[in-house]
Amino acid sequence: MRGQQAGAVRELHAYVGCFTTVQRYARGDGIHVYRRDPQTDAWTQMQLLGDLVNPSYLLFSRDQRHLYSVHGDETYATAFTVDRDTGRIALLNRAEAGGRNGVHQAIDPSGRFLLVANYATGSVSVLPIRPDGGLADAVHVVPLPGQPGPHRVEQIAAHPHQIVFDPSGRYIVVPDKGLDRVFVLVFDPATGALTPTVQGSVAARTGSGPRHAAFHPTLPIVWVVNEIGSSVVTYYWESERGHLRPAQLLPTLPSDFTGESMSHEILVSPGGRFVYCSNCGHDSIAIFAADPTTGLLTSTGWVSTQGRTPRFVCFDPTYRYLYAANEQSDTIVAFHADGATGRLTPTGQIIHNPSPVTIAFA
Repeated sequence: MRGQQAGAVRELHAYVGCFTTVQRYARGDGIHVYRRDPQTDAWTQMQLLGDLVNPSYLLFSRDQRHLYSVHGDETYATAFTVDRDTGRIALLNRAEAGGRNGVHQAIDPSGRFLLVANYATGSVSVLPIRPDGGLADAVHVVPLPGQPGPHRVEQIAAHPHQIVFDPSGRYIVVPDKGLDRVFVLVFDPATGALTPTVQGSVAARTGSGPRHAAFHPTLPIVWVVNEIGSSVVTYYWESERGHLRPAQLLPTLPSDFTGESMSHEILVSPGGRFVYCSNCGHDSIAIFAADPTTGLLTSTGWVSTQGRTPRFVCFDPTYRYLYAANEQSDTIVAFHADGATGRLTPTGQIIHNPSPVTIAFA
C-alpha cells in the first residue's frame, strides 16, 4: 500500500498496542483493532484482544498474514494470525526472546527471522520464523559491549532500543541508549547470525542516549534521535563497510524551552524531504527539512501533539496522515501531513485508547 493513493485503498485496519501493567502506571488492556475509513479517517473499534502484557511494539509480516509483538518487561515475543477479510487477529504462539524487555523488532528481507532488541538485558536476539508464521525460540543472542553513560537511572547498562536494516539488508543499525553508541552488525541471511563490522559502533555524545534511527530512502544518510539529549544526529552511511560518520547534531527542542523532556520517535517523509521527532515532556513533534543533496537538517518548527507523552508517532500507509500516540493522555491524535512543506495540521480526529504506545497498519 506504500505507493497507493488514498482513493485506491479500499479499507485499512489499525492495530494499537498499549502498556498494561501497574509498574508502568498504565491503563491499557491489550491490542485494539480498528477499521479505518480511508476517505474520512474515521476509526471504528472492531476487536480488543486482551490478556496480553505490555504489547509495546507491533510489526506485520510482509504479506500481512501475521502480526508480531514484543512485550515490555517480559522475555518473549508473540505471533498472531490475521484474518485478511475481517482484520481480526488471533494468538498463534509465543517464543523466548533470549532477553528481557523487548522494545523493538525487525524482520529480515527474506522473512525468515525476527530480530529483537532486548532493552533490559542489553542484547539483540534472532528468532526463526516458522513456515506457518509462528516463532521459534531465539537461536542467536548477541550482547552489546561498552561502558555505560553517565545518567544514573537511564544508563546503568547497555539498552538497545531499536533494530533497523540498511537498504541492502546486509547490516542492522542498533541505537543503544545505555552505552551512548550506535552499533552496526553484519547479518547472515543463511543462519541469522550477527557479527560486528570492523567499526563495530560509533560513539554518540556522552549522555545523549541514542534511541531510534531512520535511513534516507535514497541518500547514504542515517538519522538518529537521542532520547536523553533531545537531539538528532545526521550520519553519513558507507554501505560497503557498514560504517557511520557523524556530520551534524541539532536539538529537537526550541531554544526557549527549559523544562524536562526526552525525544522518542523519528520518522522520515516520502522522498526524504522531512524528518519528524517526537518530544515527551515538551509534548511536541519537531519538524526538520532535509537538504536534498547532503541530508543535513534545518529546523522548521514544532507542533503540539495535543496530549502528554507522545511515545510513538507514525504515518498511515498513504503518508497523508501522521498519528501521535499520547501515552499518558490515552489518545491518538491525527495530523494532515503536507508533502510539499512538511507542515503538520491537526485534523480534529482524536481516538481514545488507553496507554497507546504502538500503531501498525494493514
